[in-house]
Amino acid sequence: MSRALPHVCAIDFGTSNSAIALPAAAGVELVELEPGYRTMPTAVFYAVEGLEPHEDPHRHYGRAAVAAYIEGQEGRLMRSMKSILGSTLAEQATEVGAGRSVRYLDVVAGYLRHLKTLAEHQAGQRLERVVLGRPVFFVDDDPGRDAAAQAALERAAREVGFGDISFQFEPIAAALDYETTISQEQLVLVADIGGGTSDFSLVRVGPERRRHVERKQDILANHGVHIAGTDFDRHIELARILPACGYRGLGPTGREVPSKVYFDLATWHLINTVYAPARVSELRRMKSFYAELRQHQRLMAVIDARLGHALIGRAEAAKIAVAEGGHSEIDLSLIEPGLKAGIDESAAVQALEADLARIVDAATDTVTQAGLAPDRVDALYFTGGSTGFKPLADRIAARFPAARPMRGDRFASVAQGLGVHAARVFGGA
Repeated sequence: MSRALPHVCAIDFGTSNSAIALPAAAGVELVELEPGYRTMPTAVFYAVEGLEPHEDPHRHYGRAAVAAYIEGQEGRLMRSMKSILGSTLAEQATEVGAGRSVRYLDVVAGYLRHLKTLAEHQAGQRLERVVLGRPVFFVDDDPGRDAAAQAALERAAREVGFGDISFQFEPIAAALDYETTISQEQLVLVADIGGGTSDFSLVRVGPERRRHVERKQDILANHGVHIAGTDFDRHIELARILPACGYRGLGPTGREVPSKVYFDLATWHLINTVYAPARVSELRRMKSFYAELRQHQRLMAVIDARLGHALIGRAEAAKIAVAEGGHSEIDLSLIEPGLKAGIDESAAVQALEADLARIVDAATDTVTQAGLAPDRVDALYFTGGSTGFKPLADRIAARFPAARPMRGDRFASVAQGLGVHAARVFGGA
């Protein structure tokens, strides 16, 4: 491909995975973020083992961050950082170990800086202009918090050295990527379902339209819900893993045990709140709340060994295994020797039913907002990691029987499209 545009890049900062693109006159090149990979888990591990008092934690990123956590290194794994944008947590600090803390927004900025550094090395130049992807809604039904989320992401981007910042909706970016593959005008519904949000856009695309930088008139509707892969992981953990530790369990009087600790253990950015000394003491005193004492013992084993992130990881792995093969046996021997739980597609669908219904309804609502009937849609373009869950994709396709289902690169289509948009925005600058 031809030489990259001066100082320009595009970043897909995702809830679960991220990518960065370098646009050029002849196409888009994705940066190799890890050996052999153009996408990288949105994960940071703060390693604190053996630090001197004046030293800052060493940071691992992506697969290396997850590996450091699994290997048992002392420190803190941070994932799903995008989900804190627009919340009060963004400006708050969180403990990473050894008496050290870090502001959540600084975690986001540090991850963006790492992406930028890798891209600058590959491009051989400073990168100062960026198109950042954003979901249709960072936060559902709250325009103020949604605007605050974009402002926080922009602030983090400026902190790492980007001076000229533009935003594009992630599903629109996916539509631009799809548009490069077609030879006639179409009406496409883009389903971008990743780790944090399920976003839909109804877009007119075609070879004549792709020459235009401003495409606002081609976007007939966009809509989304703040439900996606990390929510799936949480519901699978609650349905299949945490019951062994007392979730939905009963006490001696037949009353259900308090559930807040289980919801917190199944939510990435809340797990560490469970490990606070005062809360651990409170949970330990709740032994009498459980009719089955083994459930309380397992709960305390999870908390004492700080297994919250590991359990979410097992829920995520089970979800992926079910999507790929239909059944998964979840090894829970880290809680108790021999403990395990099983899940198949039917059980997964049952656990996710409410989420699946809301996502499918959001797809049809998008077309309704455009004033069109479902049979007017020519193509469905699926992108985002969670579109790999076949029951979800099938349900969406069933709502649009005349549309041809198409699949992009589940993890890279948005970054490719953002790169296409960046070339149009900054190409003449």
